[in-house]
Amino acid sequence: MDAPPRSDMLMRGDPLAGLLEGPRARGAFMIRACFDPPWCVRVEDRAPLSIMLVVRGDAWVVPDEGEALRLRAGDLAIARGPDPYRCADEPATPPQAVILPGGECSYPDGRSLKGHWDLGVRSWGDRLEGSTVLLIGTYMMRGEVNRRLLDALPPLLALPSDVWECPLTPILAVEMVRDEPGQEVVLDRLLDLLMITALRAWFSRPEAAAPAWYQALADPVVGRALRLLQDDPARPWTVAALAAETGVSRAALARRFGELVGEPPMTYLTGWRLGSAADRLRESDDTLETIARHVGYGSAFALSSAFKRVYGVSPQEHRARPA
Repeated sequence: MDAPPRSDMLMRGDPLAGLLEGPRARGAFMIRACFDPPWCVRVEDRAPLSIMLVVRGDAWVVPDEGEALRLRAGDLAIARGPDPYRCADEPATPPQAVILPGGECSYPDGRSLKGHWDLGVRSWGDRLEGSTVLLIGTYMMRGEVNRRLLDALPPLLALPSDVWECPLTPILAVEMVRDEPGQEVVLDRLLDLLMITALRAWFSRPEAAAPAWYQALADPVVGRALRLLQDDPARPWTVAALAAETGVSRAALARRFGELVGEPPMTYLTGWRLGSAADRLRESDDTLETIARHVGYGSAFALSSAFKRVYGVSPQEHRARPA
């Protein structure tokens, strides 16, 4: 019997963590940015998700479309890609650098900035003791399981320090500039923890407009049904079997699930299975037959047919594509 990967085990019991873990951060772009005004960096990295934590001073996050967001010391912001935005001391300050895909940096005219603003281990900007210091972590690839999560987020959100105090700031500030064996893995896990903690805090706020699946987790019937489907997608589920597990009638479960989640139980399960398969294709060397059994399809052919119908490409093409 195949042992489940760590990401599958972490999905059990905590659907939000599972959605974010879809793939976990692996070699995330982590930087301590230090600036004196005037400063402005344009971000065009097309990354799916970035988190910015202001340690000292003030900063503005200015999207190409939408309202600018002011951050003060202790505030945290999350930007959902791929749309570009600017980080600056003031909204009107012109860009001095551009962040490109893969963490590459250039001047606005296209000349490479490589090495010119380096300040040491994962530190970048004007000077280490700049009046503004931000800790920035960026997920470099978009997994398929966390698509539900990304689609639920606004392009830009903030958690001010007066409504939420980040418990990980001191740890992240220390670990960000350490250069020891295994440090990249430590930072990846810290980024995961910071992101999950921040998103939990965000979804608990009235203005967050939490997605239906997140709100449904609080329901004693539908919340249990969601966890059952996510914990054991390979089980040959039917609405009747799911209703028996949750202690309600088939009709009652179907009606309640549809009202709270916005889609029928089996439609949700199909999306979860295919998303899990998409992630496993990229994060493992498992055969298509093994993946099919793991996510609840009877054969590689059945999985391949369903996958291509939903994603428009075959599983093999999806695996071969750059992340």
